[in-house]
Amino acid sequence: MTLDPSTAPADVIIVGSGAAGGMAAYSLTRAGLRCLMLEAGRDYDPQQEVNMFAPESDAPLRGTSTPDKPFGYFDATVDGGWQVEGEPYTATEGTDFRWWRPRMLGGRTNHWGRHVPRWGQYDFKPFSRDGLGVDWPIGYDDVAPFYDRVERMIGVNGGRIELENHPDSPPDCLMPPPKPRVPEMLLKATAESMGIPVRAAHTAVLTRDMPDAVAPRAACFNATPCTRGCTIGAMFQTTTSFLPMAKATGRLTVQTDAMVSRVLTERSGRATGVEYVDRKTGMRHQVKARAVVLAAGTGETTRLLLNSGDPGRGLANSSGELGRNLTDSTGASFSAFIPGLADRPRYNEDGIGGQHVYIPFWLYEQQKRGELDFARGYHFEVGGRFGVPSADVLPRVWGADLKKAVRSASGATIGLALRGEMIPNKDTYCEIDPNVKDRFGIPVLRFAFRFSQNEVNQVAHGRGIAHALFERMGGRVLDDPNLPPEKIMKAGGEIIHELGTARMGADPRSSVVDSHGRAWDVDNLVLMDGAIFASGAHKNPTLTILALALRASERLAARFKSGAFA
Repeated sequence: MTLDPSTAPADVIIVGSGAAGGMAAYSLTRAGLRCLMLEAGRDYDPQQEVNMFAPESDAPLRGTSTPDKPFGYFDATVDGGWQVEGEPYTATEGTDFRWWRPRMLGGRTNHWGRHVPRWGQYDFKPFSRDGLGVDWPIGYDDVAPFYDRVERMIGVNGGRIELENHPDSPPDCLMPPPKPRVPEMLLKATAESMGIPVRAAHTAVLTRDMPDAVAPRAACFNATPCTRGCTIGAMFQTTTSFLPMAKATGRLTVQTDAMVSRVLTERSGRATGVEYVDRKTGMRHQVKARAVVLAAGTGETTRLLLNSGDPGRGLANSSGELGRNLTDSTGASFSAFIPGLADRPRYNEDGIGGQHVYIPFWLYEQQKRGELDFARGYHFEVGGRFGVPSADVLPRVWGADLKKAVRSASGATIGLALRGEMIPNKDTYCEIDPNVKDRFGIPVLRFAFRFSQNEVNQVAHGRGIAHALFERMGGRVLDDPNLPPEKIMKAGGEIIHELGTARMGADPRSSVVDSHGRAWDVDNLVLMDGAIFASGAHKNPTLTILALALRASERLAARFKSGAFA
């Protein structure tokens, strides 16, 4: 959609169209506010563009990963990735950090893991528990009502967890979970015999229809990869839910290919709008509104603020915390070939996209007693189903013998992906590179990143648990158990859970925004994405981003109603 930036009226400018931006547009337009959404990437309609059923053999190179399609040819991310042409980022010496940018309407919700656990009381008050990092200015009870509503809004399937620091949802919030697959049932029986819990995963994939007059969504039919996008809306993505619902109010205008370069302010310090570059023409435009919402993703929101306001300091940075406290989830992958699962009878084991069960963190009491050499937690996401087996489990044979070996080994591998919490440290941050600009002339981010010994010990412990599980199942471990844990950890940014660079707090001297995402220094500027996180629990962040964005949007709408922006 094209607009005349000089005449398009808006109460609120929303930068970004992913989880936080989509929620802001949905909530604010329903509250009667006129919104202008600016998305740096191109327009995207999954109902028109997604090829859900084509086999990988139809794709170039049989769909394998390439630099411009790192998750395969049919992946939903169409113009983005860890590298975007003409839009670089840099890193300090010794840093290995990878910044994922989707560059499309709907942002990362078009391609994401869909694992949506609730955070618990320890996750919001980590400093009170172990003296590391900081506490959030809010607790679980403040967020719980918004978790309830978001789970109903986006459609989450799952079951009860009934574990410490893993709050359960009220009965009417969740759809029924899918039944575990055979490898998952074996894992569950094995783990529980060792005192390790296995639970139904909470996943943002519909197992029942969600009728809606504007954006009806159908239950998953268990046949195609979610990461391609979903034409029936079974997987939550803003392009099949929040954005069409907000447009239907008549109060949302969307401008794609709009690379926002800075937030505009007046002498009083209030935001007046933003400046953006048209990615197709290179032309610069300025648009005005009574409030500005930044929901561009942790890195982009931080870059915008650092490039705005006072040169060298940025906007909303009187605390000096802007760009500091960057975290990403720790990550490592373990797998094993389980002979007991070989030569299984063939049947449909596809299920919904992703795992049906997972292993939540269960060692809080041991941690409290000082029996672990790391703080915070980790969980395991589970993989195991019929498919083309890895070359690691196949003999070096050809022809009919190879076909027989593939059939035998299919469905006999179980994978465990560790995701853990990283504690903020002074050596991990982002800042503006003083010498490098992108093709639009906008200064780029420079990252500094390192994991501490705490995260290294956490991954080492997780590897020991994963291998013990595999051995109990009679499996052959496929990853090298002798590599040091530093060598098996995913690089910073590779898990795509970066958080914390404009953290919320109760004191403007040590935080960038208040508990509702309002910038301490700019009264009509609200941040709603992962940048505002005070810490990053081992649990995936998207459900919490959505809940906080809903909470912040309703506070912003209430302020409009009270006349705060008259």
